[in-house]
Amino acid sequence: MHVIYDSFGSGTTPPEFFDKLKKGGIKTLEFNPMNPLEVKKDYQPLGRDHRKILIVDGVVAILGGINLSTTYQSSAKGSGAAEGAENDYWRDTDIEIRGPVVAQVQKLFAAHWAKEKGGPIDDSTFYPRLSPQGTELIRMLGSTPDKEIPRYYVTLISAIRSAQKNIWITAAYFFPTDELVDDLIAAARSGVDVRIIVPDKSDAGVAIAMQHKHYTKLLKGGVRLWETHGVVQHSKTVTVDNVWSAVGSSNIDQRSVVFNDESDLVIVGEKTASGLEALFLTDAAAANEITLKKWKKRPIGTKFKDFFMPMWLTAFESSL
Repeated sequence: MHVIYDSFGSGTTPPEFFDKLKKGGIKTLEFNPMNPLEVKKDYQPLGRDHRKILIVDGVVAILGGINLSTTYQSSAKGSGAAEGAENDYWRDTDIEIRGPVVAQVQKLFAAHWAKEKGGPIDDSTFYPRLSPQGTELIRMLGSTPDKEIPRYYVTLISAIRSAQKNIWITAAYFFPTDELVDDLIAAARSGVDVRIIVPDKSDAGVAIAMQHKHYTKLLKGGVRLWETHGVVQHSKTVTVDNVWSAVGSSNIDQRSVVFNDESDLVIVGEKTASGLEALFLTDAAAANEITLKKWKKRPIGTKFKDFFMPMWLTAFESSL
């Protein structure tokens, strides 16, 4: 068994946990150690392994936005909070795949292991011969800062620009580029049904203020918006025209494009799109739709934060 874990993302995990894995015969690899003295290649302080991949026997793979964390336990309240504190319920989406496409996921993992200098790896059992499963067409996208062209981002832009009927997006962190905002508005004004679900709370302090930055323009452009309530929305899914879908780890933000290693599946098929659309409708029914009239009446304190926080963050990022 092999495990790659992000150094920053696993910063609160006790070292004893990884010691236990190693003693059990599991090979572990720390991605981009926060301590530069432990780095085996060029130090990238902002680099993150944001991928969430599980591969079993080269036969089945699970990908999406779900982390291996106590916040994802089966009860409605996670166990990651301090004793006596209430922990939020996290809403997330993964997808299980079988068939020849699993080899693409396995190759991505193996290449990642080699790139991070994880040492020799026995891949003799990694790629069993598999027959096609079902009728969906699936492509694995492994995005990385090393690539000049961000594969997931350009694929998403292409799908949005080609939409004829609908674009439904569920985003955990929604800080779109001006280009993406313009494309979503152009689609809505051409008659495409554009809907977006975003969270009303986040584990990242400035995330909500940053997503608020685009509400007025999107709403005026005909895009419909919902904010989830009572959950931490962490899913990253897109459906287009009832047949094109994307599920994975990439957020709609600069970090996913510029700094993170990400893993996403692009799926062409009505069955997957239909399933994701059903989830979208369920989430939207439990969320609060944000209309332009309602948005203009938000509290003055929220307006103040929405105005100054993006300016502060932009200035901070420019100084990096």
